[in-house]
Amino acid sequence: MAKNEYIEEAIKRHGRRLDYEERRRKRQAREAHKSSAVAQKTFGLKAKILHAKRHSQKVQLKKTLKAHDERNVKHADEGAVPDGALPTYLLDREGQKDAKALSSAVKEKRKERAAKYAVPLPKVRGIAEEEMFKVLRTGKSKSKAWKRMVTKATFVGEAFTRKPVKMERFVRPMALRYKKANVTHPDLKATFQLPIIGVKKNPQSPMYTQLGVMTKGTVIEVNVSELGLVTTGGKAVWGKYAQITNNPENDGCINSVLLV
Repeated sequence: MAKNEYIEEAIKRHGRRLDYEERRRKRQAREAHKSSAVAQKTFGLKAKILHAKRHSQKVQLKKTLKAHDERNVKHADEGAVPDGALPTYLLDREGQKDAKALSSAVKEKRKERAAKYAVPLPKVRGIAEEEMFKVLRTGKSKSKAWKRMVTKATFVGEAFTRKPVKMERFVRPMALRYKKANVTHPDLKATFQLPIIGVKKNPQSPMYTQLGVMTKGTVIEVNVSELGLVTTGGKAVWGKYAQITNNPENDGCINSVLLV
């Protein structure tokens, strides 16, 4: 690594900020407003050049969107219809040609991926940071308020060790840490208590996902080796996703539904 690449080196050593993804998303969302403001203020030859550039970008975007819409269009294929007489049971059939040049295997994979996101609770209530975190004041003066205590249920791994007190930004209380979840299988209509492997996605924020916070609607990964589930290829399934359906901090346990 070159001498001046200290930023990359710091990222490799310590990682990024917890809210990096959220800040980047907001920055990208603001870019459209900024470019619009610049376009309204420019005048003269610069304005002509800028508007021509923006126009070409919009045209290209519309072409791309139209191409995406046309992928799913089916139309009759003249080459597929054979010459000569056809039997009566084939008269009402037409050769179809898909505009989308994808194999059936790829389509099936996409369907499987889409099925994973068909969750029991598609919408959840938003949680404010004031409700999620409790401010902890430190130091003799009590003026330092950079620490936060997580007030919701959390999951930490087996080999988890807390940071030193002066470096710990988020405190996850022992009483609100959970290792097992009650998982209901929708097809079997039975409930099992299974160990939690990790937090896959918290819909509230990527930061909560990284911290392992489990709220209503969070998708967690559980160890289903006890159930003896097998894939179509004959391999044993070890981990599957489940969505939390209750408020764990109120009930004292985690109830979830397996995503099958």
